[in-house]
Amino acid sequence: MRLDRFLANTGHGSRTEVKQLIKKGSVTIDSSIVKKADTKFNPEQQIVAVNGDVIHYEPLIYIMLNKPAGVISATEDSLHRTVIDLVPDYQHYDLHPVGRLDKDTEGLLILTNDGQFSHDVLSPRKHVNKTYYAEINGVVTAETVSQFKAGLTLDDGYETMPAQLTILSSADTSHIEVVIQEGKFHQVKRMFEAVGMTVSYLKRVKMGSLALDPSLDYGQYRKLTAQEVNLVKN
Repeated sequence: MRLDRFLANTGHGSRTEVKQLIKKGSVTIDSSIVKKADTKFNPEQQIVAVNGDVIHYEPLIYIMLNKPAGVISATEDSLHRTVIDLVPDYQHYDLHPVGRLDKDTEGLLILTNDGQFSHDVLSPRKHVNKTYYAEINGVVTAETVSQFKAGLTLDDGYETMPAQLTILSSADTSHIEVVIQEGKFHQVKRMFEAVGMTVSYLKRVKMGSLALDPSLDYGQYRKLTAQEVNLVKN
C-alpha cells in the first residue's frame, strides 16, 4: 500500500496534508524516517508511526448504527444528511451501508468497507434474515400471517420469498414483527400494501442473529466485534 494513501485512510488528513507530514520527516516505517509519499509498504507486517505515535492498521471496519428517521442510506448526497455523515470518526474509511433503510425507517444499519461481507448479507441466496418491528394501519390477522408465509405479489409483479410475520397485537393499529430475506425497495411497506394495509412506523431490529444494541440512541454508533460480525451471517 502507498504510504500517503494509508495515512489518508487512517484519518491523518487529505492527500496533500499527509504529503506535507511525510516531507517534514514526521513519518517513520519500522523506525526509519520516510520522505517519499509514494513509498510502498506492507501495513500488516511493517509499523508506521506519525510523530512517534504508532498507527494501528484495521483493513476492514464494521460499524453498527442506530439510524434515525430523516437520514438517507447513501454515501453522499447534496441535499440530505446521509448515514456516513453520522459517523465522523470513521469518515476516512471508504464506508458504505449494508443495504438501505428508507429515509423514514429507523434502526439497525451496518456500515463497512468490506464489499464481500455486504454481498453475503444481502444476497437472497445466503438466506440472511432481516427482522423489522412495525406498526400497521389495519387489523393484522392469522390470514395475513398465512399470506406472508406463502409469499406476496408486489405492485410491480415481483413475487417475494416467504416471510415470517408475528402478531404482537392486533387492532385498528396492529403491532407486528416481520422477518424477510430480501431487501427490495420499500419491501415491507409494499408487502403490507399488497394485503390492503399501510405501515405507519418501521424499525429494523435485527440482521441475522445480531440485534440492535439497546444502549445506542438514535444516531449513535459503535464498532462491531468479530463475534458480532459473524452473528450477522447466521
